[in-house]
Amino acid sequence: MKTTVLDEKPITAFSIATLIATVVSYVLNREWSFAERGGRSKRHEASLFFLVSAIALGITQIPLALSRYVFDLQAPNLSLVGEHVADFISGSVLGTLLAMAFRWWAFRKWVFPTELADAEPEQSEVDR
Repeated sequence: MKTTVLDEKPITAFSIATLIATVVSYVLNREWSFAERGGRSKRHEASLFFLVSAIALGITQIPLALSRYVFDLQAPNLSLVGEHVADFISGSVLGTLLAMAFRWWAFRKWVFPTELADAEPEQSEVDR
């Protein structure tokens, strides 16, 4: 029984979900986490945000690739359960932690820097 049009298209569904999550992440980071920072035009800021997010996506894959292809933690060297546990720990846990640390550092350094926010002249409510 089909429940949605994307039931048989998991890659498309995952891609759409990732895109929506990244856009929501940008808006929430700009408005909440880094509200007092920034100073660039929104277009430049968004471009940097999506570039950093793309790099972080690659960083997420590094521990999984090391687990699979350097340490060879896959069948037939491990049981299927062991392979799944190794994939989960290296991909989901370690990869996510590394990418999260990189994003936080890169957002603070390049996307929403304090130097630009501090350099902006104060504007009155009339000037805005």
